[in-house]
Amino acid sequence: MRQRVIEWAQDAHEAEVSAPADAAPQHPGVRGSSRSAQNPARKPALRSVTSDQPAAKPAPEFWIGVHLTEPASQPLLERLAIRAQRFTPRVSLVPPDGLLLEVKGSLHLFNGVEGLWRALENECVLLGVKPLLALCPTPLAALVAARASSAKPCIVTGLQQLIGQLAPLPLTALRWPPETLERLAHMGVRTIGEVLRLPRAGFARRFGTEHLSTLDRLSGRAADIRNRFRASERFRRKCDLTYELESHDAILRALEPLFKELGTFLRERQCGIVQLECLLRHRHAPTTSCVLRLAAPGFDADRLRELLGERLSPITLPEPVRSCELRSGALIRNALASSSLWQPGEHGGRVAGESPELIERLRARLGPEAVYGLKVLPGHRPENAWGVAEPQVRNTVAPSAAPPTARAAASFPGGSSPWPAFHRPAWLLPSPKPLSERDGLPWRRGPLRLLGDPERIETGWWDGGEIARDYYAAVDIHGVRMWVFRERTSPHKWFLHGVFG
Repeated sequence: MRQRVIEWAQDAHEAEVSAPADAAPQHPGVRGSSRSAQNPARKPALRSVTSDQPAAKPAPEFWIGVHLTEPASQPLLERLAIRAQRFTPRVSLVPPDGLLLEVKGSLHLFNGVEGLWRALENECVLLGVKPLLALCPTPLAALVAARASSAKPCIVTGLQQLIGQLAPLPLTALRWPPETLERLAHMGVRTIGEVLRLPRAGFARRFGTEHLSTLDRLSGRAADIRNRFRASERFRRKCDLTYELESHDAILRALEPLFKELGTFLRERQCGIVQLECLLRHRHAPTTSCVLRLAAPGFDADRLRELLGERLSPITLPEPVRSCELRSGALIRNALASSSLWQPGEHGGRVAGESPELIERLRARLGPEAVYGLKVLPGHRPENAWGVAEPQVRNTVAPSAAPPTARAAASFPGGSSPWPAFHRPAWLLPSPKPLSERDGLPWRRGPLRLLGDPERIETGWWDGGEIARDYYAAVDIHGVRMWVFRERTSPHKWFLHGVFG
């Protein structure tokens, strides 16, 4: 006991040496300043852990600490964090039972602290957890106050009042190691206020600078940087079955909870997906993969489940299924848009809403290779200017977003443009078909009438696929509009390359 008193006296002496000249003596057995010597009856005081530097300026932040009365699983804590992001984007996880929200910029949106407090409590109740809340200007103080809070809520809006509110709280709220708390308890230190009054040098020497840094972050002397929670960008859930399944219907029923979670996942993020993969694992055989690709972003879990059932039905399972897993592709933001005034197909009305569903149902039943879209490739040769792509349904663009050529033509009387516009058919033959020639003109079930000026294409000399052609739009005797060309090199033959719709 005597040795402990001597050590604390030495710590007090070190604190006095670093104190200002007019400071009070730190221990009766240590030499003080001239002012202290003139007033020996003045009570000594140990140097505070947080008083050797000027007080920090009031923090421009308000943190709400959320402490769950029972530890929560990581998925549940993440779901709570996602719900909390409707109040502020600055949400941090403190596993296994804590959450932090910086809400200074959100208070006016929820009628102040009380309104936001009630809304946050309601979100916790919806998830079936009981929270304890506290509001403080530093994140660690909010979390500690929430852990030690009782029926009366703790609300501190300034650093000047923070130490006074935290002083009576027990040290157990800091969650220091048990051996550290036991050593402090033997010295008679059991509250936050008592530990803050200890000399900094002696405290750091006996308990380490890490605990001293914790006290600095608690009181606002040091910055407390928290990692912001970011919601997962892909859905991934696994279901282990209690018994093996062989029927496709039974597998879909086992996937229902996963699809329900997928619907919640997409709804909370206001996003959709265009790809969903279902993995079916067996005892010995390799994993069966079933991939569903959508023509438009999907948001409805019931529709996704129905389409996956269509895609899964023709698959032959090598063995019974022991576990199932759903994996989504990248999330796509749900861009809300107003409906068109016109019906689909009227005056430029946009594509009907049933088009994506029809494409997706056909692909689910016939396979993704049976229904596909087209994409434009950079190249002048017509046969190399397009390729196969995933089908994408896009609404018809507004008149203001029409192609430049169309806008230019509409701006001239009669809809004519001062420069020619060459049109190409969407239906090209697999390879150009030779045509007969009579009197220098192409012939197919009769003479073909050429329309307009030719479109000359000369390219490909650098890769061995050189072409030199003059393309024409032509009409036969039955009124069929075709796309033909004449070779510019000898023997100048005519070919049919495409048909207009």
